[in-house]
Amino acid sequence: MATIRKRGEGQYHVQIRKRGYPTQTKTFSKEADARRWATIIESEMERGVFVSRTEAEATLVAEVLQRYAVEVLPTKRSAQSDKSRIKTLTEAFGAYRLASLNSSQVAQFRDQRLKTVSPQSVIHEINLLNRVLKAATMEWGIALPGGLPTTQVRKPTKPRGRDRRVSREEIEKILNTTESPELKTIIVLAVETGMRRGELASLTWEDIDLKKQTAHLAKTKTDVPRTVPLSKVAVKTLQQFSKGREGQVFSLQAESISQAFERACEKHRANIADLRFHDLRHEATSRLFEKGLNVMEVAAITGHKTLDMLKRYTHLRAEDLAKKLG
Repeated sequence: MATIRKRGEGQYHVQIRKRGYPTQTKTFSKEADARRWATIIESEMERGVFVSRTEAEATLVAEVLQRYAVEVLPTKRSAQSDKSRIKTLTEAFGAYRLASLNSSQVAQFRDQRLKTVSPQSVIHEINLLNRVLKAATMEWGIALPGGLPTTQVRKPTKPRGRDRRVSREEIEKILNTTESPELKTIIVLAVETGMRRGELASLTWEDIDLKKQTAHLAKTKTDVPRTVPLSKVAVKTLQQFSKGREGQVFSLQAESISQAFERACEKHRANIADLRFHDLRHEATSRLFEKGLNVMEVAAITGHKTLDMLKRYTHLRAEDLAKKLG
C-alpha cells in the first residue's frame, strides 16, 4: 500500500511497499501528483507489469550516449562515422532523462533531420540511438518503463538504390588515365570480385593465395569472414603488382581509395560523370549474375546477407536478358 506523508512546506513524500517488489519512494510538490503517481505504480504492481523508473529517471540520455562511445564504439568498425552521430544525438536528446524519452520526441527528431540530411542518414542515426538504448537496458541494467521508443517510430523510406552501370569503356578510360599502379589494381579487383573498399584496404599478401585463386577476408562489414574467388584477370593483375611486396597489399586507406577514384574520374582526366567507387561493387555483382552464377554463388562472393540487399546491388541489362529469351 502507498503511504503519503507531508514533509515541510509543499513536500509530499510517497512510499510504496509491496511483497515481491523493491520499495518505491518519490517526493512531489503537489499532493494530487503524489496520489496520481502512487495509483499508477500500485496498478502496475497489481498487473505484474511494474518496472522501476528510479535509475532511468536519474540518468540523462547524454550519459548513456557517452558511455556507449567509450565502452562500445571502439569495438565497432563504424566507430569513426558513429562518433559524429553520437554528437548529433547528444545535441538532440542529451538533456532528457531516459525515463522521459518517448517516441514522439524521436519522431520529431526524424522529421527535423530529414530537412537537412538524407533518409539513409536519419535511419543510421535512429538505429544508433536504438543500439545505445538496448545496451542501457540489456547490458547496464537501466530499465525503460515504456520500452524502447526507437522501435515505436516509423523510419524514413530508404532512397531508391543507384542503378548506375559502369561500361567496360569507362573502366578502360579510367585505367588508362590514372598513373597509379595501386589504384589500377584496386579498380580491377573491385570490378572482378565485388569487394568493398574497406575490404580491399585491409587485404594483406598473406590473405591471398594466387595458386588457389582466392583472397580471404577476415574482417568484413557484416562481421562474417569470407573467402573470395579470384578470376584469371584478378590473379594476373595481382601478379603484376606483387613483385617484391609483403604485408598490406595496398597503402591507400578506404576513404583515400574513394578520393583517388573520384580524382581519376574528374573532367580534366577521364571525364566520367556521376560515378562513385561503390558503383564498382554494383557493377561486379551484376556481372556475376550475367556470367550465369546463381543467387547463392553470388552472395558467397559478395558477402550480401539478404536477398533484398543483393537485389539492390544487381542491375541486369534488359538487352542481355533479351538474348537469353531467344
